[in-house]
Order: sequence, then C-alpha cells, then structure tokens
Amino acid sequence: MVSSTHWLASQSAMAVLEDGGNAYDAAVAAGFVLHVVEPHLNGPAGEVPIILAPAGGPVRVLCGQGVAPAGATVAHYRDGLGLDLVPGTGPLAAAVPGAFDAWMLLLRDHGTKRIGEVLAHAIGYAEDGHPPVERVGQTVEAVRELFETEWASSAEVYLPGGIAPTPGELFRNPCLAATWRRLVAEAEAAGGTDRVAQIEAAREVWRSGFIAEALVRQAARPTLDTSGERHAGTLTAADLAAWSATYEDPVTYDWRGWTLCKAGPWSQGPAFLQQLALLPDELPAYGSADYVHLLVEGCKLAMADREAWYGDAADVPLDELLSAPYNAERRSLIGAEASHELRPGTPGGRKAELSARARAVASGASAYDPQGILAGTGAAAGAGEPTVARNGATRGDTCHLDVVDRWGNMVAATPSGGWLQANPVVPELGFPLGTRLQMAWLEEGLPNSLAPGRRPRTTLTPSLALKDGVPVMAFGTPGGDQQDQWQVHFFLSVALRPAVRGGLDLQGAIDAPNWHNDSFPGSFYPRGMRPGSLTVESGTDPAVIEELRVRGHDVTVAEPWSEGRLCAVARDPRTGVLSAAANPRGMQGYAVGR
Repeated sequence: MVSSTHWLASQSAMAVLEDGGNAYDAAVAAGFVLHVVEPHLNGPAGEVPIILAPAGGPVRVLCGQGVAPAGATVAHYRDGLGLDLVPGTGPLAAAVPGAFDAWMLLLRDHGTKRIGEVLAHAIGYAEDGHPPVERVGQTVEAVRELFETEWASSAEVYLPGGIAPTPGELFRNPCLAATWRRLVAEAEAAGGTDRVAQIEAAREVWRSGFIAEALVRQAARPTLDTSGERHAGTLTAADLAAWSATYEDPVTYDWRGWTLCKAGPWSQGPAFLQQLALLPDELPAYGSADYVHLLVEGCKLAMADREAWYGDAADVPLDELLSAPYNAERRSLIGAEASHELRPGTPGGRKAELSARARAVASGASAYDPQGILAGTGAAAGAGEPTVARNGATRGDTCHLDVVDRWGNMVAATPSGGWLQANPVVPELGFPLGTRLQMAWLEEGLPNSLAPGRRPRTTLTPSLALKDGVPVMAFGTPGGDQQDQWQVHFFLSVALRPAVRGGLDLQGAIDAPNWHNDSFPGSFYPRGMRPGSLTVESGTDPAVIEELRVRGHDVTVAEPWSEGRLCAVARDPRTGVLSAAANPRGMQGYAVGR
C-alpha cells in the first residue's frame, strides 16, 4: 500500500512494489517523483526526515535535515549584514542540502533496487512531461516579476516562452532530467555492477562532483531575497563534503496501548507526543466543543514549550517535557476560557529563554504578517500549500508519503524545502537550493539559535505508530506548524472512534473536519503569531463553533476541505491485511495498493 500527496508519486511507488521492490525502494522512487511533480513543495536540495520500521527490526529515524554551513553565524548575519531575521528566500537561508543523501542512505541500507531503477520514474516525468497541478502555475505567476527581473534561471525552467505551467498541458524540466541521467551514468561507471558501490558513487557526485560544484557556485551568487537586498550564501564545498544523513532512535510516547514514534527535538515531533501527555484520563465526547477546546489549549502549551526548549543548539530536557508530573502541572493551566498567552513551562525548574521576536509577537507589539505573505490567501493557507507575497516572500510547504509492503516493512517520510519560489533554479541542475535556515533565530544562547554544524529546528514530522509493540500505522501531512496539530486530531480519530469492518478507519479519520491554531510564533519568515486564533473547516458543527467563540476563541470558519493533507497506511498485525487512505483536500493525494 502507498499513500502520498500526489497521484503520480503513489503510482510510481506502486510500480516499484509490483516489480518486486520493497517499501524502501518504493519510497525513494516516490520521493524523487515528488521533486518533479510538486516542485513548489519540495526539491532535491531540500530536506526529509524519515521514520522506518523494518519487518522484525527496531523503528529508526533517518535524519535528512542538513546543518547550518560553517560560515552561517549569528555575527555574520547580524553584525556583518545588519539582519534581525534570516531571510525567507535566497542563498543566505540555505542549509546544507539533506534530502538527496537521506534517500540514498535509505536505498543503500534498506532497499534492493539500483539507483537507475528508482530514478527512472522521476527522469521520465521530468523529460517527457507531466500534467502540473494548479498550484504550481499559481505559485509561478505569484513570483513572475521576480523570475523575469531577477531570477532568470528560474524563468527559463518555469516560464518557457513566458508561459507558466498549465493544468492539462505537459510540463517538462529537461535540465533536471539531464542532471539525474548524468548522475546515474557516473554512478554506474564508478560502481560497476555493485548496487551499493553505485549508490556510494552517487553520494560522492552529490557531495563533491558536478552537482556540488554547481550548488556552491549558486550559493555564491548575490541574490535578491526577502530582506529587499541581494546577498550571497555561506554554503561551501567543504560544507557539502563533510555532511551525511544520519540514523537515530525515535522519541516515543505510550498512550492507551499505542506507542507513537517521532523524530527528536530538532523537529517539532515531540510536540505531538506532549499533546498526548497533556490529555486527561477521561476525555470529553469526540468532536464536542469541550473536546476541541481541550486539544487546542493543550496544543498551545506544547507549542509554547517547543518555542522555548526545542532546537539542535542546546540540550533539550525532553524526558522532563514528556513526563507525567510536568504535564499534570501544565494541564492545570487549561481553563474554561481560551488562552491568548504564550506560556512555556519550567522543566526541572529551568527558566524559559524566548527570542526577542517571540516575545514581541506574543505581546502584540509586532504584527502577525508584516510582509503580507498571507494577505488575500483566505482558507488556502490552511490547505497545506505555500503562499507567496509580491516581494517573493514565501510561506513554503511540504509533501508526504507512506509505504507498507507485503513483508510488513513500513516507512513514513515528509520531504520539503528546495521550493521553486524560495531560491533561483541552479542553472546547471534544474532545481534550487533550500531555505531551512529561516527557522533559526539570530540570537545567541537559544536552543534554536543559528549555529554552524547545527540543524535548524524544522516543522517536518512524519509519524509511525505501534500497537502493543507491533508497527501498525505510518502517517503524516504537509502543513508547517500545523502538521502536529492535524496529525494529533487524525490519530485520536483513529484511536477513539469505532473500527470499520474490523480494521482502522483511516479514511474516516482523514475526512473528519479538522482545525488548527496560530497562537504561537510561526516557524517561517516573518515568524508571527495570532493569539487566541482558531481556524476550523466549515463542516464543523455550527453549535460547536458558537460554543468555542463563547469560550473566547477567535474562530475563523474556513472553506470546506481546507484543513490538512494527511496520508496514512496501516497493517493489521493479526491478519496481515494492509490498508491506506489519502486526503481528498486539493484532489492530489492518492492511496493505491493491492
């Protein structure tokens, strides 16, 4: 079974499974197809966290989040360039690219296919064309002026003949296809017939070969970014050569016979777990105003702790943050009325240190959206798609894919970054650099301070769930700060609602009306917040909406089917029966299997 945010990625993964590949071969093939068909949501120079559960083996996290380059210091950005925030676009925001190497490690260590076999589908869609989704063309139109006046290499790919990608007409990226063809050829020449040697050779091409050389040249080009100035980045050949994707143990939390597995606090994943830890033993009726209020207020507390304590630049007191006593104390803060405050806790008696920006937006002294990034987007901002301002500022987004195979291998991955609207296309390669450093603060001494060799805290957060110690479900969603809101609602819907035909009701849980709040500092430039906000789908019970407003929530009723882009696959350990579901929102998600 496969579920992903685009039908062509799901079908490509299924083709690999039908050809004898396993879940990991299929996931890699789908990941590279997503780079082609959702270039406004992810790219090869972006990042991807992956959670995998090999049949009979331990759950592992594969970190495809690159670190800040050696030259990316707070002093350089603040004192040298006069910046208060890392720009949301341009090479200054580029971390060491992480996605490609993570996919290669997954293929090397857990797959069975050769690199040419898993890249064949992406090469085909880039070379022969694919019908682009509407948002690709809309995103390109939003930055048309920037492309035509500043980012000529992007215009060459995404505005051929002055025409943006159009639904129903084939769109091609021959430069990207040529990049992958050359990579495969060089890998096969260096590695001979040995599958692993080919993959290692491809990794070297990325880190020190023609791809690395092109990425470094692009990073050195002064580029107009959201600051309104032209800046060169800090990425060097040494940065690329020194970095590799890594494996680590997942962070886990046990809840009512389930074990939830997430990436560590370099992601926002543990915030999902803390939201479960904040739940009382007795829950209100599912879907009631009491239920929604409880989850929203618990989310605010977990996200306040994320803001204060999560990051790769300090030791995170994770055991304390997920402990029962700490969360019992935090739970006591949830009252009958909606909170409009940012209230981080004091794990182990430690005092929270917040960035100046977080303090400003929490106090209302700084506007939520000073660059107009979300202006005029309406409910679309909740649909998990990127939004773009006229100056090129973006609120980028993400993809997701889940696979389970006939042997019970399971994988969840959330590729993101390297968005077409966030950096110019590298002329020799056909794809842009990423911009994940925008999530780090330009202040010393914070857990998420910009620091060379450290990962910026990411919103990317795939999930894997075990039941009674056995892997049962892989799931996730795009959506930035909303990911670990929508996923909590989805999981509780699966866990709390009656089974359907003896199994998990994945599709019912995905289809249920969803919601999110923005009552904490956002992870994307310009890093704003809306205290007390709550956005719900119009399918929510009107009586529930009215009661939430009475309780002080600033409720926005969004359009139907506007909240979330969840994907999920599952395996019943009793019967071996597989299931999958995909999101109808946006008409892109696709579940397939047999």
